[in-house]
Parts: sequence; structure tokens; C-alpha cells
Amino acid sequence: MIRILIAEDHLMVRAGIRAILEKVGDMTILGEASNGQEALELTEELSPDVLVMDIMMPRMNGIQAAEQLRSRKSKVHILLLSMYADEGLVYQALQSGVNGYVLKSSVSDELVQAVREIANGKKFLSAPISEIVLEHAFKPRQTSDTDPLASLSPREKEVMQLIAEEHTSVEIASLLSISEKTVEKHRANLMEKLHVRNLAGLVRLAVKYRLVDGDF
Repeated sequence: MIRILIAEDHLMVRAGIRAILEKVGDMTILGEASNGQEALELTEELSPDVLVMDIMMPRMNGIQAAEQLRSRKSKVHILLLSMYADEGLVYQALQSGVNGYVLKSSVSDELVQAVREIANGKKFLSAPISEIVLEHAFKPRQTSDTDPLASLSPREKEVMQLIAEEHTSVEIASLLSISEKTVEKHRANLMEKLHVRNLAGLVRLAVKYRLVDGDF
């Protein structure tokens, strides 16, 4: 049996994913997470074979969670789900060390196939994502020009996401177990690195580069 953890912040979408995967005979669902931080904790607690995880989630998005899991040497196979096929987002995802990337618009059979393949150590990309990767292979990459967030540390991205989700400095300090002074320092560094003058500028960039969903 392939042991699966689902991480998705929308309850109905999470239920739909679970229904698709539970219908096949070789998969079992160990648990569900509603944000990236919870996905980290449950992955360590339950040790699933496959983590099926949405990219756009509160507290910590799927790409950040994947980076954290890889830094912790987790052996879980990670399949990211997304509504978006933006080139910048795709490459952020692939660089985070995930094993697959499937669009939410894909049919249910593709999701099942993706889980099976990455559980067996293979990679899986939805067809539109494969096209992006192939196109990218034939042109020079200019990450620093196209994605200013590439210069940020994982912690800075976490702080930026929480700012964009309208958390106060006190709340961010509590969520990340750091001091309020450290939060303020991260915020100042973010504004300097990204060349913005206020929090509204940070939020606009967070939405533009898919660090958060514009509908949060």
C-alpha cells in the first residue's frame, strides 16, 4: 500500500483528493493537513510514502514546506498540486526538491498515476508543465531578473508570506518562535532587498510571484 498524507487548505478540495485516491486499491490516507506547517509536523509524525501538497497554503506554502523537508533529509516523495503553470512558479517548485507537479485541472486518473510513479522513485509532471520545462531548457535562464524573491532566504520568505496574510509582528514572532525584534529586522531586510517602501509593496510582490494566493 502507498501511504499518503494530503496537505490542502480548502476542505472541499481536500475531500475530493481523498475520494479520488481512496477509490484505488493500493493507496491509504494516513492524515490531512490544512497548512504548510501542519504538513511538516504530520510528515515527521506519520512518515508517509507520498505527500500530496497544494502550493498555495497559509502559514507556509507548499514550496517552502518542501524546502524544509529536504533540509531535514526527509525521504518522503512530494507531489505538488497547483492551479498555476507559471514558469517562475514551476521552477521554484522543481528547485525545492519535489518529485512531481500536477495541475488541479488534470483529470483524476493523472493524479493517481502521479502518486504511483513518484512512490516508485520516478518524476511526474503534468503535460503543460513538461512543455514549460522543455521550452526553458532551450533558452538561457535569468532567475534574478524574473523572480526577485530568488534572493530571499527561506526565513525571509516565511516572514513575507505571513506579512501578506495580514499577521502582526507579534503574531509572526509567536508563529515562528522568534522575537518581535527579529521579525522587524526581517521586514526591514525584505524591503531593502526588494526595493519597496512599505508593507503594501511587499504584499503586491507576494501576490505577483505566487508566494500567496491573491484570493487569501
